[in-house]
Amino acid sequence: MKIGFVSLGCPKNQLDAEVMLHELVVAGYEITADETEADVVIINTCGFIESAKKEAIDNILDIAYLKENGNLKGLVVTGCLSERYRNDILDEFPEVDAVLGVGSIHNIVEAVGKVLEGERYTSFEDKNCVRLGGHRVLTTPEYAAYLKIAEGCDNRCTYCAIPSIRGKFRSRPMEDIISEAKDLEALGCKELTLVAQDTTRYGQDLYGNYKLAELLHKLSEETSIPWFRILYCYPDKITDELVAEMRDNDRVCKYIDLPMQHISDGVLKKMNRHGGSKVIREAVEKLRREIPDVVIRTTFIVGFPGEGDEDFTELCEFVNEMRFEHVGVFTYSREEGTPAYKMEQIDEQIKLDRYDVIMRDQLVINEEYNEKKLGTTVLVLCEGYDEVSKIYYGRSYADAPDIDGKIYFTGEKGIPPGTFVEVEIKEVVEYDLVGVAVNVH
Repeated sequence: MKIGFVSLGCPKNQLDAEVMLHELVVAGYEITADETEADVVIINTCGFIESAKKEAIDNILDIAYLKENGNLKGLVVTGCLSERYRNDILDEFPEVDAVLGVGSIHNIVEAVGKVLEGERYTSFEDKNCVRLGGHRVLTTPEYAAYLKIAEGCDNRCTYCAIPSIRGKFRSRPMEDIISEAKDLEALGCKELTLVAQDTTRYGQDLYGNYKLAELLHKLSEETSIPWFRILYCYPDKITDELVAEMRDNDRVCKYIDLPMQHISDGVLKKMNRHGGSKVIREAVEKLRREIPDVVIRTTFIVGFPGEGDEDFTELCEFVNEMRFEHVGVFTYSREEGTPAYKMEQIDEQIKLDRYDVIMRDQLVINEEYNEKKLGTTVLVLCEGYDEVSKIYYGRSYADAPDIDGKIYFTGEKGIPPGTFVEVEIKEVVEYDLVGVAVNVH
């Protein structure tokens, strides 16, 4: 029997998909990338905001078409949308045969078996008790993998449904993480990206204080993986120890993903964000003061309930003042079950207009940042070769996988993916850079 798999949303969700894939392979199923030849397709959904829910529903309907017009015998829906809406999915989509919550990922083999027997199946075990980690089938290239260090979130931002979907914050034991990192190293991992809903909180529940800096140090001591990267950090938890580890450890990328969401204290308070504008500014100043060439990625929400013109102006001034290397902007998504759902809402067009303003400003900032790279030589992790354009592509430490820009470069034939290459930058093309390989490691 062949199983097709579609995984949507963030890397954290992707890691759950990889665990499920491994359990299916061990059970004897064959995994196929072609849904048209699959006997069962599993859709691992995101349900965080409205656009993610729409994408998940569109995928369910697209795959369901194969039940009437192809070989498909069963459709299984897992992930955040399943956890959030549970039995509604079976009621709304009769094409769906099984639904698993995020606490039931280890029941995937049983679910597929039931579906193939012609039964409908649901499982929603306690999400706070699900076993973390486990063997995986990598869906990323072997040279660049994600590693989940914690699950759940206790921050309770008023716009966010994640705590109700993913449960309370809980860290993985450090020895488990290091063991998994060694396994990934053995497969050829060159870049390991640590993820959680809040990576900077890692260890507080297990060890009594923040342990991300110690974890990075031990990963460096016990593996030879060249690059470690951290995503999903919080400004109020940027400790001196973490900054020092990033500064002094050559194998920790001088890159930090630091979602700020806003800078107006009034809006931040309504969002229930911890620390306020003073803490955000102090975190940015500390990182830039202590870590030469640090690259900061951040995200902002525009159109949050109560965001007035003055609040938005303050945000625009902050973006132009700080000149972050990477910025993502989201229009506020009103999510049922969150405190912000009941707040007085802002017109959708105002949200879109504010989005456009910040993104136009950031495009100029990004072009200026990239132009400073002209003539410099940067270390690039080669990701592949574009046969159409006849050019290689990859990323430097300044670019996270699947989020930021690329570096395209020409060079000698036969540079394999996963190779480090020194590239001299010759040209800027919007968010990307173009150069020439001058040394292959």
